[in-house]
Amino acid sequence: MERVKKFFKIEERGTSIRTELIGGLVTFLAMAYILAVNPNILGAAGMPAGGVFIATAIASAVATLIMGLFANYPIALAPGMGINALFAFTVVLGAGYSWQEALAATFISGMIFLIISFTPLRKSIINAVPASMKKAIGAGIGFFIAFIGLKNAGIIVSDPATFVSLGDFSNPTVLLALFGILLALILFAIKHKISKFAFILSILITAIVGLILGWMGVAGMPSFTGGYTDLNTFGDTFFAFSTGLGSVFSHPNLWFVVFSFLYLDIFDTAGTLISVAEPAGLLNEKGEMENIDRALMADAIGTVVGSVVGTSTVTSYIESTSGIESGARTGLSSVVVGLLFLISIVAYPVFSVFINSSAVTSMALVLVGILMVSQLQGIQWDDKPTLAAAFITIITMILTYSIGNGIAFGFIVYVLMMLVQKRSKEVTWMMYVLALAFIAYFTINAIV
Repeated sequence: MERVKKFFKIEERGTSIRTELIGGLVTFLAMAYILAVNPNILGAAGMPAGGVFIATAIASAVATLIMGLFANYPIALAPGMGINALFAFTVVLGAGYSWQEALAATFISGMIFLIISFTPLRKSIINAVPASMKKAIGAGIGFFIAFIGLKNAGIIVSDPATFVSLGDFSNPTVLLALFGILLALILFAIKHKISKFAFILSILITAIVGLILGWMGVAGMPSFTGGYTDLNTFGDTFFAFSTGLGSVFSHPNLWFVVFSFLYLDIFDTAGTLISVAEPAGLLNEKGEMENIDRALMADAIGTVVGSVVGTSTVTSYIESTSGIESGARTGLSSVVVGLLFLISIVAYPVFSVFINSSAVTSMALVLVGILMVSQLQGIQWDDKPTLAAAFITIITMILTYSIGNGIAFGFIVYVLMMLVQKRSKEVTWMMYVLALAFIAYFTINAIV
């Protein structure tokens, strides 16, 4: 025990082993929904649910254990919400790439991120994009994810006249999804510690209600349809990225995908680290995080491992604040989370109830969307270039069903309007490079 205390600096950070263990458990419960939601989202891209489930658990465990043992931070990691939607709905279903090619793009973005983590370039990239644009992208992804959740639930459906419309509320599956969303919102609104677990509780309760209705003969309800044999599909996802590597180097457009994964991973991780550092007491006298390079490396390694085993980009989770609020201050809590992710593999038959029913997991997408949209309050609305670029970013993401398109058009509009206002010196060189790259990308696509 003394070695554990010394290694994790337990006493130095004013905590205890018991507090760290509880903090780790709380964090895991707050983010365990990813084990059900991620296979559901990537399953839409044609990936086998059982294989993605194992990949999600392994990638989350490896990345979180590295964060705990190497960086000594009480921060957990898992495949990121938003990036998995980009992977499935934009890259695979939208652009038409195979999921193996998308995994290859994820692998390359992770390797680039890992290399960047060793260089001063990481700070340049993080500081290159204006804070308001970062928040606009985050909010746009929130709207996009929520739209996907409502669509998967059948609450929003396509309509030839108005493009979208309300779904069929006489459908029991739609009503179950609506129940789950309302329940998640109620739990989220309650001013009690229970609100931390709004995700997992709403998923569990909705699944139980669905199972009961199914046993009563209601059609379309969730059921225990998955067994341990489903986990054999892990062989289909493991190292599947290798078959898509050739496409990345032969199709220039896939580098746009690589950049999108890399960009979102870097800023998602940086934003999360900054958000949790202060309440966890991890900032030094200069207001900087010590060992941030190690934290970034844990994230990058997690993405590389995730792409190898068969899942989308891994990133730091804001749900880590749940454990921090419970007293966690060291990497020991992260070790607990990592081990729990590994143990969860044996519970796959239970998780299959959630994985195989969008009605059971849609509320998680809607609630994540709500949390991400809160970033709108940090946008500098009185600045015309920022206002226009933020609006274009968000509306383009939703209407083109593409996170990448939203980022591209937002950057182009921002740089163009800053030039018109003769504020070119306020724009970083990297923003110019990115804007020109996006213009070239759309031009080439239009010509070809």
